[in-house]
Amino acid sequence: MGNEEKRLNKKLILVLYIITITLIIIPNISYAEGGPGLTDILLNQEENPQYTVDSVRLLILLTVLSLAPSFLILTTCFTRIVVVFSFLRSGMGTQQSPPNQVIIGLALFITFFVMQPVFTEINDEAIQPFLENEINQEEAFDKAARPLKEFMLNQTREKDIALFLRASGSDNVEDPMDLSLTTVIPAFAISELRTAFSIGFIIYIPFLVLDMVVASILMSMGMFMLPPVMISLPFKILLFVLVDGWYLVVESLIESFI
Repeated sequence: MGNEEKRLNKKLILVLYIITITLIIIPNISYAEGGPGLTDILLNQEENPQYTVDSVRLLILLTVLSLAPSFLILTTCFTRIVVVFSFLRSGMGTQQSPPNQVIIGLALFITFFVMQPVFTEINDEAIQPFLENEINQEEAFDKAARPLKEFMLNQTREKDIALFLRASGSDNVEDPMDLSLTTVIPAFAISELRTAFSIGFIIYIPFLVLDMVVASILMSMGMFMLPPVMISLPFKILLFVLVDGWYLVVESLIESFI
């Protein structure tokens, strides 16, 4: 037991040593093209205030990048697709097949496929002009938000938008495009969840009927100790394969966004 404690203490000391060296060295590494390090900013912020401005911009950029997964989930069709796939797997009763990595990966690439026109418009109208210094940051943000907001509004119920307008105390607007993203995004998210649960209910029905049929047959045969799921699972898989289930589900999901 004493040897294990010594090894643990050595590992902790090593981790603390690495963290200390990192905190000392990395902040003093200059940015690309001879940019300032943290020490330079602290010592020269009065002489060169631009150093501080650049550092604040970098901090904001890193913060936005850390929130990128949330934006991807809540502003695209990813939520609906991954929830429907989860319902499909639960309805079939295949436990962890397909695994979570496959479901999330497939949902992610279908999301890129569906959102490609929106991303292309954002790139052409906002990102490229901003990189070429044709527009400033505020104009780039407004131009990037417009196609994304249009996509979300097409999939959002008016009832959900009205909910967040009432909750925020905001007045109704004549043009839905004038709504803020803080109103559109949560309304779009709950609309997507409602749609995904509706699709999941429809997917569940044939599997539920098959489970009930198998359970009734087993009861009539007096096989009370045999779990119906064990017998119905291969039949559900066979039924799903025969009707080309993955094709039908993916086709329905894609067409629901058109």
